[in-house]
Amino acid sequence: MELRRLGDSGLLVSAVGLGTNNFAGRLHDEAARLVLNEALEQGITFIDTADVYGRGSEEGTGASESQLGRLLAGRRNRFVVATKFGMPMTESPLERGASRHWIAQAVEASLRRLRTDYIDLYQIHTPDPATPIDETLRALDDLVRSGKVRYVGHSNFAAWQIIDADWTARTEHLVRPISAQMHYNLLTRGIEAEVIPACRAHGLSVIPYFPLESGFLTGKYKAGGEGRGRLPDSYRAADVMTPANFERIGAFEKWAVERGRSLLDLALGWLLSQPIVASVIASASTPEQVRANVAAAGRRLTAQQLESFEAL
Repeated sequence: MELRRLGDSGLLVSAVGLGTNNFAGRLHDEAARLVLNEALEQGITFIDTADVYGRGSEEGTGASESQLGRLLAGRRNRFVVATKFGMPMTESPLERGASRHWIAQAVEASLRRLRTDYIDLYQIHTPDPATPIDETLRALDDLVRSGKVRYVGHSNFAAWQIIDADWTARTEHLVRPISAQMHYNLLTRGIEAEVIPACRAHGLSVIPYFPLESGFLTGKYKAGGEGRGRLPDSYRAADVMTPANFERIGAFEKWAVERGRSLLDLALGWLLSQPIVASVIASASTPEQVRANVAAAGRRLTAQQLESFEAL
């Protein structure tokens, strides 16, 4: 497994990361343990979760972190653990956002659920327009100085927000974000216009989420309604499973097969052929899916293939 530097920091993360949005909600402890064991066997050291993951499970919001904490016992130092804060945890307006008030509570709750005394990468899950970025960064800087957090990042920021956060951190001598977790894949490339140039200019890596568009980019769903999975029942189905997108992935799959690849190979290999990408967050429900993701991600595209695909 290739290790890549996260942003312009010294932190190394595995090129394939393990997303745990499925943990607790869909995977009981033993099933999740098998996935985590296989990830480690395959060289995956980067795990991504969030305080809000697990909503809808028996354990409730925070269950993903709690399950991960149980499974990491005795081997915490073998992984780089990333989590996120900022999404609503309850109906209360006091239990969300990026204020110093909430960050102080959220980090302690995540540490407790993860059963650890430090978080490797602590990420702002979504912009908080009600809180000045200066306040957020000062609170995060205090956490880094205390040792509870090692590095900070953000998710779903617009380009101007990325630049604003970096400028504020530099001018106020505060901890700088090193990563931007963004929705990025073969079908969703809107961040290439402004977000990626902003990250490149300010020394951040991109961590793509939904790299397979909830399974759509594996080719298992067909326009006629064939294919079993969660996407057809998801709120995202209307945006993803469109006639235009089925036509696009048909062309992508034809291009891949002509070069001895699968659509999965193309989806993950293409992302990791982008220099700005540090690690691709891929969820898995079985050890077999972990192995398939790692194998596919290893099939990078040559410069000539990238040029050919862009022409397509």
